[in-house]
Formats: sequence, C-alpha cells, structure tokens
Amino acid sequence: MKRIFVILALTISLIAPLAAQPMKSLPFAQGAAATKTAIAKPVADIASKVLANGLEVVVLEDHSVPVVTIELAVRNGSFTEPPELNGLSHLYEHMFFKANRAIANQEQYLQKIGQLGIAYNGETREEVVEYYFTTTSPNLRAAMNFMRDATRYPLFDEKEFERERQVVIGEIDRNESEPAYYLNKEMTERLFYKYPSRKQALGNRQTVSTATTAMMRLIQSRYYVPNNSALVVTGDVQAADVYKTAQEFFGEWPRREKDPFVEFPLVEHPPLPKSEGSIIKQPVTNVIMEIGWQGPSIGKDNAATYAADVFSFIMQQPDSRFQRNLVDSGLVNGVAIGYYTQRNVGPINIVAQTTPDKAKAALHAIYNEIAHFNDKDYYTDEQLESAKALLEADDLYSREKFDEYAKTLGFWWSSTGIDYFRGYLGNLRRTSRAEISRYITTYIQGKSHIGLALISEQAQQQAKLTPEDLIGQ
Repeated sequence: MKRIFVILALTISLIAPLAAQPMKSLPFAQGAAATKTAIAKPVADIASKVLANGLEVVVLEDHSVPVVTIELAVRNGSFTEPPELNGLSHLYEHMFFKANRAIANQEQYLQKIGQLGIAYNGETREEVVEYYFTTTSPNLRAAMNFMRDATRYPLFDEKEFERERQVVIGEIDRNESEPAYYLNKEMTERLFYKYPSRKQALGNRQTVSTATTAMMRLIQSRYYVPNNSALVVTGDVQAADVYKTAQEFFGEWPRREKDPFVEFPLVEHPPLPKSEGSIIKQPVTNVIMEIGWQGPSIGKDNAATYAADVFSFIMQQPDSRFQRNLVDSGLVNGVAIGYYTQRNVGPINIVAQTTPDKAKAALHAIYNEIAHFNDKDYYTDEQLESAKALLEADDLYSREKFDEYAKTLGFWWSSTGIDYFRGYLGNLRRTSRAEISRYITTYIQGKSHIGLALISEQAQQQAKLTPEDLIGQ
C-alpha cells in the first residue's frame, strides 16, 4: 500500500489494544518521524515546474474551500546521517520555526503566525524533512514570504537553540519510556546492522546533546538548497500563480554547485549474512513478535515495490488466508504485514501480538503461512483485483484532506521522485501474480531475516521462546 504504517505506532497499538493507523509501508521512523503516504494522483491533477535554480514546485489544485497548504520538502533525514550527525536533521526541523532575518525571536514568530491564521508543523523521516503552513488562500503571498525567510535566513539564536535541543532530548526520553521503542530500535540495528543511524530519524541522544549552531549551518549548506528541495502547494490556488509567486520569493535562492548526494553519497546497506533471533525483555502484558526483511529499493527494483504494496494489502484484509489462519484461529490477537517504500532499502515487516501460552504455536503458524505465500491458491484472482481497486479508492478518499496530501506529495517527491508518484496507480493496476511471486521469492521466502520478541521476564518463563523459535527453526 502506498500509505505508511509506523512500526512504533503499530507495536504500541498492539501492546495496548489494536488501534493502529494507515498502511503502506511500515517505516522505521521513531518519535520525530511521523509518517503518512498515499497513492499517486493521475498526471493531469499534479502540476509541477522546476525553476532555473533547481527548486521543484509541485501544485495540486482543490477549490472546494478557500484554504491553501504550503510545504517545503527537503531531501534530508536520517539517510544522510552518519553516527556523528544522527539526530541533526530532526534538531534542524525544530529550529526552522524560530528566529530569522524578518522575525527576531520565537515569540514574534508565533505572533505573526497568529496574525496570518497559519497552522504549522514539521516532520522528520528517514528520507525527507517537511515543513508546512496551512492558511486561507488570500494569505498565499504572505505565507510564501514567511516560508522563504524561514528557509533561507535562519538566525539559529543560541538561546532558542539550547531550548529546542532540550525539547528534542525530551522526545528521546518519551520514546525510551515506551517498551515498543526497544523493539523498533533492535530491529533497526539488526536489519541495517552496518549503518543503523541512517534509519533512525529520532536521533542519538549524545549527538543531539553536543550539537552546536555551527552544525546547523553545516546541515543548511549541504541540504537546504533549491536543487535539493521542493515547494509543494495544495488547495485553492492556480498553478500559474503559484509558479509566479515561487519565482518571486525563491528564484534568487542560489543553487548548490554540487549535488549533495554526489558529494555525500548514500550508503549501501549490505544484505543480512544470516537470520538472527533475539528476545527483548520489557514490562509488557502480552508478547509482541516482529519479523523483518530487507526489501526492495526505489530506483533498483521498482516493480517489486508495486507488488509489495498489493500483496501487503491482500494480506491485511479480514478475509485473507493470512488473517483467518492467524487471527480467526485465536493464535494471535492481531497481525500486520507491510513494506515501507524507500530509496535506500525499504523494510518488510510482520508484527503480531499473542499471549505467552500461545507464543510458540503462533510463531510456528506465522512461518507456516510465509512458506505458503507463493502457493497458487494462497489468494484468489478476485482478492488480487479487489486489492487494486480498494487501494485506488483509498487514495481517492485521502485526497479529501488536501492539507495532509501535501505531506504525501512531499514524501514521495523526496523518496521516489514525482514521476514514480505520478505513475503509481497505473503500475499498481498492472501488477500481476508473477510479479508478486517474484517479490516473495526475491525478498521473503528463504531469505535472511530478523525475528524479535518483546516480552516480560515473567511471560518469558511461561513462553520459553528461543532465538531459534523467532527465526522459524
């Protein structure tokens, strides 16, 4: 599915009662990295233009209400961060809404926000950082001007910086107070064992604690440049007017001479050499089990990403064999499967909740289902076609919230590029059984994986899970 399901949110919802959120892809984003996504709109609905300095302007018109959302999307996030920089993209996000050349301090910033009737926020994920303003359409120019000053002319006031550094550390504290955090962290560190910082959007406590404003300037000079950014505008606007206003406010923003991803290339996550299992002891009531694989990357195996989305959606439906054999049987209280679309290796995950007395049987049943994923009768032709139709219908529904859709557009622009996004629905419709089969055999069946269990000490005495159980041996 082209919607993101945060692993952390899912595991928390499984620890409490099941009440998770949308699906496509299960990102490994933590605290800072809220996630969202959707399926691409048809070409005719999404207008785009690249300015001479490399800034891409993406416009989605919706004249139903006189409201507009303006977003700056930057190809930044944890995938740019070696250990010594891990967390700085997140910290920079916090500093975006602070003093700049036009506004002396945060108090004046908030006052100006109130005058313009702007709702604002930002998000840091693995492969994008997004900042957005939502206001009434008559305030388009004022909001664009506001965005320009925040983007190009931050002051990085030392007092504000220290305050926001403590705010980010507080976010880390809150995440570390959640048992599910340790499941997520363990999966990330094992699945992406050589470069785990590249998948940890929340950041590292030590790095954030010792960060300086000079480091913020470093991040700005590398990534906050027009040829690494997109301006996404949705709502009650005309594309031609947006292009003109964008040129006025951002046209003189000097492009970076060298592409940051040429100068600072992404790492290559090595494949898992072997399957590994691990037990994480935390004070939880039930048992949360997670199995993870390294999945396809955009730009390397696009076809598998479409197949992954369709297959995951089929498996999520209550009438699927996967759900019936695991949930309806009573072996698990809830189970989810998903793939998170990423340019730099997207993870595939199965997460399930059960009770200590059923843990071993549930694991055995899950691996038995995995072994049958490629059976010809594992899902029907009707389920395949229904999944495609439901995914498209879900996208149509998600467009109703065009302010949220701006974040969707920003995410896909950064991780996949606008052409992938535009062509998504068509490629989804063409997904065949053969392509799903290739996805399963290439990335899941017989492939090295990580198996984890989040369980209390008392529950483990009853369950007696072993690392071998967790990897299906």
